[in-house]
Amino acid sequence: MDNVTKCPLDKLYNCLQIVRHYDWLINSYMLDFYIENHWEKLPKSWQLHLENIRPEELSSLLNLQNCGEQKDCNVWPLSLLALRRLLAELCVPRKQHGNISELIELHSPILSHIKLKNIFNKGVKPKKRHEIKIMSSICKYSCQQSPVDFIVDFGAGLGHLARVLGYGYGTQVFCFEMQSDLNAQAHTMNTKLEVMAKKHLPPNMHTFFRQPKHLTLCMTPDVEPHQFLNVITESLQITDNNFKFGIIGLHPCGNLAVMLMRMFIKIPQARFLNFASCCYMKLTTANKQSNIEFQGYPLSQYLLKKPKLSFLSYEALEISCHAMEMYCDRLSKGDYEYLKVHSFRAAAERIIIKHRPNLKHCGLRSVKHVPGMSFEEYFYKATQGMEVSNLQKSELQSLTTKKELLQWRRIVIFYTLRLMFAPLIESIVLYDRFLFLRENGCQVNINAAFDPRLSPRNHITCAFKLS
Repeated sequence: MDNVTKCPLDKLYNCLQIVRHYDWLINSYMLDFYIENHWEKLPKSWQLHLENIRPEELSSLLNLQNCGEQKDCNVWPLSLLALRRLLAELCVPRKQHGNISELIELHSPILSHIKLKNIFNKGVKPKKRHEIKIMSSICKYSCQQSPVDFIVDFGAGLGHLARVLGYGYGTQVFCFEMQSDLNAQAHTMNTKLEVMAKKHLPPNMHTFFRQPKHLTLCMTPDVEPHQFLNVITESLQITDNNFKFGIIGLHPCGNLAVMLMRMFIKIPQARFLNFASCCYMKLTTANKQSNIEFQGYPLSQYLLKKPKLSFLSYEALEISCHAMEMYCDRLSKGDYEYLKVHSFRAAAERIIIKHRPNLKHCGLRSVKHVPGMSFEEYFYKATQGMEVSNLQKSELQSLTTKKELLQWRRIVIFYTLRLMFAPLIESIVLYDRFLFLRENGCQVNINAAFDPRLSPRNHITCAFKLS
């Protein structure tokens, strides 16, 4: 069921070598496009070719699953084709793995019951439903491979995943959530589900249920293993440490995923770990945190010994979180008019810096592009309440600005080129985590479990203790 079960060090090394070679592109701010003349930084052969193609054709750069010949009759720069081929070979595959479908066929009477199945999905968006269905099946599979007494779900929210595991698969789950009001709502939802189940299921099935337990806990890097174990033993009223459990997290944000890995490694009773990550740009990197124990990246000894090579900027980590497949689909369908807003933002940045240099890279109001929107409309909406919002229209209608706005397709091209590196950056983070867990005696799998068009961060990292 796994996509990646080994991580050759030379593959990770080559990933980072590419990042170092293209730092100038990956780390560029799109809003500085006109100020720093980003277009002229591209190789001349790229400029000449990309300037003359339709934006729809850019989608082929992002389709790493199919690196065959381009459909258009133009000859693409060899350096660009070679880069695309390298990315396809080095990146962790993002295509949903076929064997995942075998797992989600695990039978559960309550989950398939005509009167009860919808109660699990009430108030749950399609993306979350998709993730819960697959994650719960993988967790059940993990329990079969490495039997445990219970599962601990970190960042459990309203407990949707825990209810599927507890009532659908009969697995005891302890939910840790930092917001007490969410825990209270989750408990109410559990009660309502049980009332409904008693109406439609025979009494003998109720003994199969395991009501999730909801505990309020804010997980921080300085929480020690013994403190965490104390919370569990006190909640369960366990008098000894003779128990086993699994740790799960459905898209723990930033450093939380790293905390789960460290906790898993340090606690003997933790036998398996399943998590899907998000928000890589919120990871604490080595340039911000000198204490290795509190770093979110890098983690592995292999990369810790190579600080200059392994460095990833905020911009790199941020681009790795974009929904590449959805963007690719919109490009291929010619749906890219909305991207003019990036050109508006870059043109606005130059005007803002000209009049108020202290406002460089400041946050503006979010403005959704609509057909026919003028740059002036965008500017005044985006800068509402700021010092520059009272600029005269004449200041926004210079020849320079008009010329820039005509070049909006260049911004689409440049952004697409940056997005091309998104799976490479994410792969580096995933490979680093793979090595970190393996260095600490774990068997590790990285699975492209979710449909990337529904859930862009679609990999689940699964780890088991070998002893």
